[in-house]
Amino acid sequence: MLRGVFTFLIYLFRKDKGFYYKLIGILGFLPGKMSLYRIAFTHRSVSYKLDDGSTVNNERLEYLGDALLGAVASEFIYHTYDHTDEGYMTKLRARIVKRKHLNTVAIKMGIPALLSSHPHTVKSSKHLYGNALEALIGAIYLDKGYRCITKFFEKRMVRNNIELIDLEKKDSDYKSQLIEWAQKTKKEVVFFSHLEYDKIGKTPAFRSTVQIEQVERGTGSGDSKKEAEQQAASIALKYISV
Repeated sequence: MLRGVFTFLIYLFRKDKGFYYKLIGILGFLPGKMSLYRIAFTHRSVSYKLDDGSTVNNERLEYLGDALLGAVASEFIYHTYDHTDEGYMTKLRARIVKRKHLNTVAIKMGIPALLSSHPHTVKSSKHLYGNALEALIGAIYLDKGYRCITKFFEKRMVRNNIELIDLEKKDSDYKSQLIEWAQKTKKEVVFFSHLEYDKIGKTPAFRSTVQIEQVERGTGSGDSKKEAEQQAASIALKYISV
């Protein structure tokens, strides 16, 4: 505790105190090993080398944080939803740790203000901030330990920035549900998709068909192959649930 207060006082007179105070706002506690947090917010596009020739960026911390986040989320779900089965808990965890969702959470938390990256990476990387959030979790673990991660997840992520009720209701990945059902029941499921045009011949659209055991059970169309397959899978799911 005294070490953290001492570090806090030191940063009062440093040029980079802005980074430190923004970091405290995200963490909700006083950080210890600042070098870890700086690495957590260093994207590989602005990597730098140490005297020993090793390259420094947040990818290793991201790897560690990814594994830790899965464990922490699993533990949280296990204790919070004590009357649900394994399948439900697995789906909810997947929605929480999904890269697209983590990216949204990271933006809400203020991660972009601390991340160092090359300007072009913001446009080219879809999950830039979510990856940095995972790296931050890795840094917290190395700095403060596992218990601190659980508190950070519950108090700073779930309580303030994750809408659990919305995630519980969200179950729109129909294709994944259909494939999961096929694996469990040992049924053959095949998607066929092709690009077609309207009568004028100018507006392209995808059309998909899904077969279960070589029998057509659903069709769909959309602006993308993914959208068409999701629509077809949704119809097929209604068939197998009867």
